[in-house]
Amino acid sequence: MSIMEGKKGVIFGVSNTHGIAYGVAKKLFDEGADIAFTYAGEVMEKRVRPIAEDMNAKLIMSCDVTKEDEVKSVFEECKKIYGKLDFVVHAVAFANKDDLQGEFINTSKNGWDLALGVSSYSLVTLCRNARPVMNEGGSILALTYLGSEFAVANYNIMGVAKAALEASARYLAMDLGKDGIRVNCLSSGPIKTLAARGISGFDYMLKAASLKSPLSRNTTLDDVGNAGLFLASHLSSGTTGEILYCDCGCRTVYASIDEINAMKE
Repeated sequence: MSIMEGKKGVIFGVSNTHGIAYGVAKKLFDEGADIAFTYAGEVMEKRVRPIAEDMNAKLIMSCDVTKEDEVKSVFEECKKIYGKLDFVVHAVAFANKDDLQGEFINTSKNGWDLALGVSSYSLVTLCRNARPVMNEGGSILALTYLGSEFAVANYNIMGVAKAALEASARYLAMDLGKDGIRVNCLSSGPIKTLAARGISGFDYMLKAASLKSPLSRNTTLDDVGNAGLFLASHLSSGTTGEILYCDCGCRTVYASIDEINAMKE
């Protein structure tokens, strides 16, 4: 029997077949999960609908995660179609491109509010509305990145937003734990996704990560898919309020010999 056979859930944030959210969705689907998908607006629908249909989704729905009524509607529809849910994946993040380059000190108030509203507060909104329709033992998973802990060039406001996301997950884990619902974050190493292309100098980040990594390579979609499967399934039944790092070990190393030698060249 597949790990996710009979399990039902919804993923917010899949946008293409090259993204981290897709890697998680594909692994869940391959292991038998029944997945609902949301998209943000007509442009994204054209990208998301074919992916959702390929995974036999019973529900494909528009949702702006900054609007509580739209999030509430998604979970109401999920309840009608699936009954209770077993997992929710939060893979939503956005910031103005101008706030992802240059000096962080120049971040505007509007840019700050936008990035933290879309990327962080939306997890609170999702959890609040998911709570009534989730099974005991259910899992809520949010995607994050190491820029939440360390200053990463050209990540800027998104690093702050991810830090807020991770802190929120810990408090949400405390709130939802009494209902038997787990809340965790998955921190992936850099992967060449469409979203990552918006980060100036991203190719250098990939190179640096592969040099630093104890595994001497970059993280793959298959890697994060497996990690997401672990967190979404019963395999992580005793894990909540945590950050699972799937970065080939980058977080554990300050500077590898390969990285030091590369700087000498």
